[in-house]
Amino acid sequence: MKTFRFLVPALGLAVLAYTPFASADQPSYSSHANCSALPSYTALRDALKVARAQPNGGFNLDMWATVVNRDGQVCAVAFTGADRGSQWPGSRVISAQKANTANAFSLPGLALSTANIYSAVQPGGSLFGLQHSNPVDTLVAYAGRGADFGTKNDPMVDERPGGVNVFGGGLALYNAAGTLVGGIGVSGDSSCADHNIAWRTRNLLKLDYVPGGVSGDDLRRDNIVYDITPQPGQQEGVSAGGWGHPACSAAATSIAATLPKIRP
Repeated sequence: MKTFRFLVPALGLAVLAYTPFASADQPSYSSHANCSALPSYTALRDALKVARAQPNGGFNLDMWATVVNRDGQVCAVAFTGADRGSQWPGSRVISAQKANTANAFSLPGLALSTANIYSAVQPGGSLFGLQHSNPVDTLVAYAGRGADFGTKNDPMVDERPGGVNVFGGGLALYNAAGTLVGGIGVSGDSSCADHNIAWRTRNLLKLDYVPGGVSGDDLRRDNIVYDITPQPGQQEGVSAGGWGHPACSAAATSIAATLPKIRP
């Protein structure tokens, strides 16, 4: 009996000793994202290239884009340049943050672009502190081989990198049924140009059946808002409607007002 009494603890220790744990330098989880309602890698890359090639009021730079599903899982990551070094390397993760933000803070009846959030998160704003929530999972964002970044095998695919970004370039995705299916994030140029490129990319992917937003333009419901006026002592100024974004260039501002209308 004494032997039996100590056998179970001994077996338990043995099991613990041989239980496989995830390596510290690997993503903490791996899941199979449901991306059936979202564009493939090829579709995302091709639409991004077409959108980037148009005048967007920025510096004419190459871009990164990420698409996530409603759970924040990455479905595709793509870039427009000749290789992964043709666009700012840091913009890969920023694009994922933007996609996550637009998805995470949009609802079936109300879309918020990352550009819409800028003023609200400033000190005294209605969403101050939001930018510090939902931090990036660095084990996901920086995992894998650099050679796979922006390819079909990007290490972020099927994972949830998280993150919050509060300037232009992230948009929620709504299909023809008006269903919110995820978000897209674009990064690599000025934040205003990022917004314009993301908008055109979403339009090309036909995922812009946006039901509601805060822009005040019923034809572009989650468009970037340029209503910040200077105020002494405040670098950014004050947004009249509370959802404003700083202007980057006169060209970007003008282009935003003529972006493709959302689908009815």
